[in-house]
Amino acid sequence: MQNDPLSDALSRINNAAMAGRREVIIRPASKLIGRVLKIMQDHAYIEEFEYIENGRGGIFKVRLGPSINKCGAIKPRFSVKRDEMEKFESRYLPAQDFGILIVTTNKGVMTHTDAKKMGVGGKLLAYVY
Repeated sequence: MQNDPLSDALSRINNAAMAGRREVIIRPASKLIGRVLKIMQDHAYIEEFEYIENGRGGIFKVRLGPSINKCGAIKPRFSVKRDEMEKFESRYLPAQDFGILIVTTNKGVMTHTDAKKMGVGGKLLAYVY
């Protein structure tokens, strides 16, 4: 039984990248996982993904890019204010301006740099570098 589908999805992506595979299947699919995958695609960590309806929650078929080193979910989901982002950047990312934190805000799911530009805080979901 899965307790955190986002964590399971990011673990599958991380394990496939470490094993050198080019494709990974993520199940079950959700809107949140789709939004996180879209952000990863926009930043060239994955090449493409597609949603496939199978009658049991759907699946995502993800084609990995060559530039992903590590990704994972942030547990517990810390609340972060707009001026506290640097503390979590240094905690979860290996260097400044290297990698992204994925944050859910009241304006939607976005990267930490976009959240800083918009001046909003939120809850940390994941890190990718």
